[in-house]
Amino acid sequence: NFLQSEHPQTVALLLSFLTSEKAAQVLSSLDGPVAADVARRVATMERANPDVVSEVESVMRRKLSAVLQPTRETQQIGGIDVLVELLKQSNRMVEKTIIESLEDNEPELADEIKKRMFVFENISTLDDRSIQRILREVEVRDLGLALKATPESVKDAITRNMSQRAGAMLREDMEASGPVRLRQVEEAQSRIVEVIRRLDEAEEIVIARGGDDELVT
Repeated sequence: NFLQSEHPQTVALLLSFLTSEKAAQVLSSLDGPVAADVARRVATMERANPDVVSEVESVMRRKLSAVLQPTRETQQIGGIDVLVELLKQSNRMVEKTIIESLEDNEPELADEIKKRMFVFENISTLDDRSIQRILREVEVRDLGLALKATPESVKDAITRNMSQRAGAMLREDMEASGPVRLRQVEEAQSRIVEVIRRLDEAEEIVIARGGDDELVT
């Protein structure tokens, strides 16, 4: 891997110009400590000076010439959202290594990345067995609050994994509760997402990822 010997900042710059899927493949090929360093730099990178981009392109020559198209203006690159999308395309081992490294060195950055890795509305993308496992761990009151103002697809994903009676009661409770503060809804969603993260880390549920985490039946 010719990138293994490059400076992490150079690799981070390159990844910022690739699609999240391609960047995840590159990140997965790096040694753990190097991958973690590169990931941190991607998350904290904001703008690239055109001279720096040109220098990197020169160093990488034809290997990067088709990827980097420098302009004479500073370019918005990198950032937390870029790293989040990259990690979503990575396999679980790469994600775990990078998150743990960030937790040790930049805990606030690690927390922000974890918050964006899985949001409450993503529940509708989970398989039924995982949703049923989650429902056994969450408070009914939190569930009712969290589902306020969410897309119907999210409500359906939840209620179809409950008994018909329980699902009907949940919807009735939501309607009867009336208006609630947005802060209460967000706090309830955060508590449920924390449960989801815990179950995911314990490998008790399945959150589809890129890399070698494709699901098979």
